[in-house]
Amino acid sequence: MTDYKHTLNLPQTDFPMRGNLAKREPEMLARWTEEDRYGQLREACKGREKFILPDGPPYANGDIHIGHAVNKILKDMVVKSRTLAGFDAPYVPGWDCHGLPIELQVEKKVGKAGHKIDARKFRDACREFAQKQVDRQREDFIRLGVLGDWDRPYLTMHPKYEADQLRAFAKIIENGHLYKGYKPVHWCLDCGSALAEAEVEYKDKTSPSIDARFPVLEEDDFLDRFELEHHGGEGLVSLAIWTTTPWTLPANQAVALHPDLEYVLAEFDVGDGPERVLFAADLVEDVMERYGVKDYRIVGRALGHKLEGVKLKHPFYKREVPVILGDHVTIESGTGAVHTAPGHGQEDFAVGVKYDLPLENPVDGRGVYVEGTELFAGQHVFKANDAIVDLLRERGMLLHTTSYPHSYPHCWRHKTPVIFRATPQWFISMDNGGLRRKAREEIAKVQWTPGWGESRIDGMVEGRPDWCISRQRTWGVPIALFLHKETGELHPRTVELLEEVAKRVEMDSIDAWFELEPEELLGDEAAQYEKVTDILDVWVDSGLMHFCVLEKHPDLQVPADLYLEGSDQHRGWFQSSLLTSVAIRDAAPYKGVLTHGFTVDAEGRKMSKSVGNVVAPQKVMNQLGADVLRLWVAATDYRGEMSVSDEILKRMADSYRRLRNTLRFLLANLNGFEPSKHAVRPEDMLSLDRWAIERARSLQAEILEAYNNYEFHQIYQKVHNFCVVDMGSFYLDVIKDRQYTTQADSLARRSCQTALYHIAESMLRWLAPILSFTMEEAWEMLPGERPLSVFMTEWYDIPGAAKDVDIDWDTVLHVREAVSRVLEGLRKDNAIGSSLDAEVQLYADDDMYDKLAMLGDELRFALITSYASIHKSADKPSDAVTDEEAPGLYISASRVEHEKCERCWHRREDVGANEEHPTLCGRCVINVAGDGEDRHYA
Repeated sequence: MTDYKHTLNLPQTDFPMRGNLAKREPEMLARWTEEDRYGQLREACKGREKFILPDGPPYANGDIHIGHAVNKILKDMVVKSRTLAGFDAPYVPGWDCHGLPIELQVEKKVGKAGHKIDARKFRDACREFAQKQVDRQREDFIRLGVLGDWDRPYLTMHPKYEADQLRAFAKIIENGHLYKGYKPVHWCLDCGSALAEAEVEYKDKTSPSIDARFPVLEEDDFLDRFELEHHGGEGLVSLAIWTTTPWTLPANQAVALHPDLEYVLAEFDVGDGPERVLFAADLVEDVMERYGVKDYRIVGRALGHKLEGVKLKHPFYKREVPVILGDHVTIESGTGAVHTAPGHGQEDFAVGVKYDLPLENPVDGRGVYVEGTELFAGQHVFKANDAIVDLLRERGMLLHTTSYPHSYPHCWRHKTPVIFRATPQWFISMDNGGLRRKAREEIAKVQWTPGWGESRIDGMVEGRPDWCISRQRTWGVPIALFLHKETGELHPRTVELLEEVAKRVEMDSIDAWFELEPEELLGDEAAQYEKVTDILDVWVDSGLMHFCVLEKHPDLQVPADLYLEGSDQHRGWFQSSLLTSVAIRDAAPYKGVLTHGFTVDAEGRKMSKSVGNVVAPQKVMNQLGADVLRLWVAATDYRGEMSVSDEILKRMADSYRRLRNTLRFLLANLNGFEPSKHAVRPEDMLSLDRWAIERARSLQAEILEAYNNYEFHQIYQKVHNFCVVDMGSFYLDVIKDRQYTTQADSLARRSCQTALYHIAESMLRWLAPILSFTMEEAWEMLPGERPLSVFMTEWYDIPGAAKDVDIDWDTVLHVREAVSRVLEGLRKDNAIGSSLDAEVQLYADDDMYDKLAMLGDELRFALITSYASIHKSADKPSDAVTDEEAPGLYISASRVEHEKCERCWHRREDVGANEEHPTLCGRCVINVAGDGEDRHYA
């Protein structure tokens, strides 16, 4: 017996079947770091048009979670795909380093600033803590395969960034957007500081719901304003208010009605005789049901504006309060009369200013009533709720009380309820300088992905109050201003002084301001001015990245092409960036904005340690590899919630293996192929190879469009389908015979290898932004001279077919699937083993017959059977079977009884016909000892 193995062109590659990513990826990262792969890439991209995607800085506190991984991987896929599209797409990562969460962590270790530790040492401890967090997070981000300038990130605590932030602040002031005001703001009792809108989240809370009386002081004057019925009725006359914050009643200064609503005076008896109470006409039935009152009558009607100025008695203080009018009053719930405490609400404050009401706030920063607050001094507001309800009941002023579950503002850091309290704060005005109008104009110019992002942020900007940018904390960029002690006005040289402070901060960080003696800058004027000790909201810190980084970094520019963050950033970073940019330069800092959803488990639940459904990216990378995690991100439609679980990731690992095995087949069968020597011209290639290249060309157009539109899940689906269906189930299966058995340098084999080469060159680039580690590994295995990295190239220019593909391969593929189903039936009956044990007779109508007949004897190679022939359907035998998915086709299949060729495994009648090669078929004899067979199609 002769061993013919050496005559076969068997696949061979160093690209292993097993990815072993958890081990191989760190080794590749170490090499990339040693080679400065990012620096090499920047050099290779010099001179190209820029594409800028800046990093929205994650907060430097705690290990990264799966949401961080999603965000960084999405950014990396965008940057890498734009690089392959021919752009210079640098990526400079950054971190948000100031703010309360870091302060709180440091306080646990060293105590509060000014108590156990001085302020400078406290800030040093904050810097040290933040830097450690940055280093830990950076290690994980790099491990994800994210390519960037990791040695030179931007940090909001860098003195240069802090200094430039003050310079940007000066421009905002110069453009007339800053003012100091006394207004109600969200106040976190745990933070001890004002909060911005973006720092507030709404969660369910159960509050005491009360209806309380405000008695009318001058009944005759009051009744004269009504159209009376039943002679005006009888009993005590009062207005009823409804509130879920009884603790704000000590600050009440008025009761507001809507000027255009109809109000009624309802007479009813609740056990102590008749009384008359004012309600909005549209709410009276709901109110009576809430009070449990079945018998009542309307004794008067009046529009709200008729009642303006009526004097009321405060329910427990010796205080007269007026009836005022406001458009903010609604009939969605309550009574239609709104208790008004200007010190505890934005709308209350606005109407209080209009009516010149006292704007006092009797609550301190701890949530405790200040000294001098009658009845409640020293009590915490939330604990005072019950005491106030009891007092109202005792005074006969309580109409109704119950528990009321509702949505209530909470601090996003502490998850605790906040209060509204009026304090002196610094604000960026939304309207005085036209900021709101201009910001909305800019929103309309931006490309939002998904499209609903535009209406979401526009609605938020349209309705948002002035931006409170001051915080009463220690760790942050100072509001470096001097105020006149008597007038409260800013120093006339404020902009100039801010530049002087910025220069000092650039040398000695923010401590330069806190330790500055005013005389150093103001000289003799110092005695007339005081330093502001507040710091800037951290949303100002990160929001000014466009000024502090994009404008200053030599590799970057403004506006950026794309901002990319989670969907919560419409009210956070996207908005703070937009408002500061418009305030500085009257333009948005970005041309496009992409948002992604949050990660949830397979059942749609939020990730929670207590539930036990958290998927840690570190664990995934250590077990499955970063590329599997990256593939999951690409495969998931980020526009909605992104489901992830161990089971989902295992399925992704299976998909990864299918993609990897396809690549391995391509590389293994390029053994011995040198593109410059062996590549076949398109016009000389076999028909099936030309079809494969055209399929890849067509697919590449779809993939490039999907990359351009950031539709990564479409890319995954298309490439996966290409590998499984077009390649794995058809093309790669069919070409094995030709690739392995024809002569090594034959046209049949080189044509096949040329197609495999073009497909591999293309596919490596298609998947490089997603499976970066794997594609770089495969890149080194591809034949031919090439740059160091796949990212130093561009999308592959797949050569077009010089002539039409003469065979309708889509029909052949359809027929092949039908034949496979028939052969599977024979296999189940143990009539055959492999498909090469079978012969197939096909019977088809004229159109299909013509398409299949063109293949001649090579039809058997397409069907992977030892024999195959095509006949007219009129000649079909009675035992021919049909396939419901291939109408018009009839199939007759049976076992071949001829000997099997030792070399190609086809069962042919000429096996043994050659005495020198008695175990080979005639075709293999020609390939081993002759001039080689001719193949034209398959």
